[in-house]
Amino acid sequence: MSIDSAGTVVTQFFTFAEEEPFGLESGESLGPVTLAYETYGTLNSDRSNGILVCHALSGSAHAAGWLDGDPDKPGWWEDCIGPGKAFDTDRFFVLCSNVIGSCYGSTGPASIDPKTGKPYGLNFPVVTVGDMVRAQVRLLNHLGIDRLLCVAGGSMGGMQVLEWAAHHPTRTRAAIPIATTAHHSPMLIAFSEVGRQAIYADPAWHQGAYYDQTQKPDAGLALARMIGHITYLSEESMQLKFGRRLQGIEKYGYEFETEFEVESYLKYNGLKFTRRFDANSYLYVTKAMDYFDLKQPTGSLAATFAGAADLKFLVISFTSDWLYPSYHSKQLVSALTAANVDVTYLDVKSSWGHDAFLLEVETMTHLLGSFLDRLVREEQIAVPAPLGRSQRGGSTPLQSTRLADNLA
Repeated sequence: MSIDSAGTVVTQFFTFAEEEPFGLESGESLGPVTLAYETYGTLNSDRSNGILVCHALSGSAHAAGWLDGDPDKPGWWEDCIGPGKAFDTDRFFVLCSNVIGSCYGSTGPASIDPKTGKPYGLNFPVVTVGDMVRAQVRLLNHLGIDRLLCVAGGSMGGMQVLEWAAHHPTRTRAAIPIATTAHHSPMLIAFSEVGRQAIYADPAWHQGAYYDQTQKPDAGLALARMIGHITYLSEESMQLKFGRRLQGIEKYGYEFETEFEVESYLKYNGLKFTRRFDANSYLYVTKAMDYFDLKQPTGSLAATFAGAADLKFLVISFTSDWLYPSYHSKQLVSALTAANVDVTYLDVKSSWGHDAFLLEVETMTHLLGSFLDRLVREEQIAVPAPLGRSQRGGSTPLQSTRLADNLA
C-alpha cells in the first residue's frame, strides 16, 4: 500500500531497464526507466482485485488522497477513488502510475540522461502510448499482478485503456475507456500542433535546453495550456460559468487588457499550469497522443480487438464533449461489437464538455460502481468487503447491450 499510518498518500518508485534498455516503438531505447506510482486499498489473496487507473495528458500518479497531508492537493480523481466511491478501496486495490515522458516522477525529458549527466531535453526519445503501457506492464510484473480486474481512464487515459485491451488482453478482465478515441482526427492533431508551436515560439525554449536557464518557456507553455483548456469545456458550460461578464470592472476600457471573466480564467489557468508542468513533456505527451492509432497496422479497428473477445467493456462518452465527440466512442463500440466483444455503451447527457468525466461525480459513481459489481459477480472476485451497495446508494446493475440499443 502507498498510504502511511497517518493516512497520507506516499508516492512509490519502480526502476527497470537498468542493464538491458527498454525498447521503444520508434526503434530507440531507453534505460534506466523509473515509474512513479501510488496505490490505494489492499490486494486480495489471489491478487485478482487490482484496478489500474490511467491519467490524462497533464495528470500524475497522484489520483487520490493527499500528498504530505496537504488538503489543497487532492488526487486528480479523488471524487471517484476511495472507500464507498466508484473505485471502492474497501473492495479493490487501485493503482495509478505516471506515464513515461511526463514530469511527475517518471522518466521524461527533464530526467537526467545517464550518458551526459544533464537533463535529456530533446535528446529524450519520442515515446508512444504503446510504450507507456508496456512500461505499466513491467510495473504489474514487479507487483506480482498477473491479471487486473479492469483498466480505466479518461481522455489520454482512455487511450491507454484501449492499448491495454488491444495489445495486452490477457492481462485484464475488463476495460473502461471514457471520453476518448481510437485515433486522433486531423482537427485534434491540429490543436496539438498549435500548442507545440506556441512552445517552440517562446524565446526561452532554447530548443528544449532550458533546464539550466533562469527563464523557462512559461509564456509558450501557458498559451498551449490555454488553447487546450478551451477544448476541455463546452459552449454551454462557458456560457453558464462566464457569459460575457467583465472581471473587476463595470464597463469596457477600450484597451487591450484582460477585461472579460473568461479571459482572466484562461490566463490564470495557463500561468498555474507552468508552475506544475514541464514544457518539453507537453511536447512529448501530445505527440504520443497524435501518433496513437489503433487501426494500424491492419487498417481495421475490429481486427485490432480480435484478441479481446474475453474482455468486458464499459464505454462512456458525453454529449457536450467536442474534443472527443460521442461519435468517436460509437465507432469504437461498433468495432467491438463486430469483434464479438461484450460491450456496454452509455452516452451521458452533460453540459460540462470533455471535463465531464471528472465533474459528473454522481453519474460516474453509479455507472462505474454498477459495472464493477457485475465484474465481481461474474468473474467471482474475492473482495475484502461485502458486495452491498449501501455506501453508493444502491442501483440497478448495468447490463451488457448491443450497439443498436444505445446509438439511436
